[in-house]
Amino acid sequence: MSAESPDNLVHVYTEKGITTVTLNQPEKRNSLSLSMLKVLSSVFSDLETNPDCRVVVVAAAGHVFCAGHDLKELKGQFNQHEAQLAVFQECAKVMQQIVNLPKPVIARVSGVATAAGCQLVASCDLAVAAEGSRFATPGVNIGLFCSTPMVALSRNVSRKHAMEMLLTGDMVDARRAEQIGLINRVVDSEVLDETVYGMAANIAGKSAFTVKTGKEAFYRQLEMPLEQAYEYTAEVMASNMDANDAQEGISAFLEKRHPEWRDE
Repeated sequence: MSAESPDNLVHVYTEKGITTVTLNQPEKRNSLSLSMLKVLSSVFSDLETNPDCRVVVVAAAGHVFCAGHDLKELKGQFNQHEAQLAVFQECAKVMQQIVNLPKPVIARVSGVATAAGCQLVASCDLAVAAEGSRFATPGVNIGLFCSTPMVALSRNVSRKHAMEMLLTGDMVDARRAEQIGLINRVVDSEVLDETVYGMAANIAGKSAFTVKTGKEAFYRQLEMPLEQAYEYTAEVMASNMDANDAQEGISAFLEKRHPEWRDE
C-alpha cells in the first residue's frame, strides 16, 4: 500500500506489516513546517488503528534527515506569539503521537538531524543511523534555545550529555550518538536498509498485542517511583498472562513449535 500526502510532503508505504513514513521535502531539508507537522499528525493518527501496520519506519528523502523547524516560517511570525506557539504545540503533539502509538517506531537516519529533527529521532522508540550522520540541538547558536527538543533528548541520554548538546549546539557524530544512547546502532550506508528493515521485520513477527502492551508499559513506568513502577508492571504482566497470545506463546515454547499469533 502506497500513498502520498497533500503536496507530497510525506510518502507512506506499507509492505509486510512495515509502514515507511518518508519526509519528502529534501529541497527544504525536510524541515518541520506547520504543514509538514499537520500531515505527520494525520499520518500517525491513521496508523494507530491501521491493521496492516505493525511497525513504523520514519525515513527521509535526500541528504538531510530533518533540519528542524522551518526558520523562514518562524521568522515570518516574529511578534506573533499565537502563531509561533501553534508550531511548537503541533510539534509536541506529533512527538507524543510517536511515543503513544501502539506500534514501535524506528528512525532510519541518513544525514543530518538537528533541533526538532534531533527531537524526532529521540522521540522514536529505536533509531539506526548510517555512518556519517550527525546530530545537534544548535538553537543556542541562533538565540533560540532548543527547549522542546530538550524534552525528548533528556529522556534518552544522560543529563550531562543532554546539557552538553543543548549548551554548545555542537554537532555529534553517529558514533558518539550511539555511545550516549541517542541512537541504537551505526552502520555503513550500504547496509542501512538491511539493518533497519531486518529489525522492523523481526518486531513485526511478534504478537502485535504483546508489543502494544509492552510499549505502553515501558513509557508509563519510566515516570513512576520504583515501588509504583513494580506495582504497575506486575498488574500489566498478570493481565498480559490472560491474553490469548501469551497463552499461545508459552504453550508453543514448551511444545517446541512456532506460535500462531492472533494479536489478542
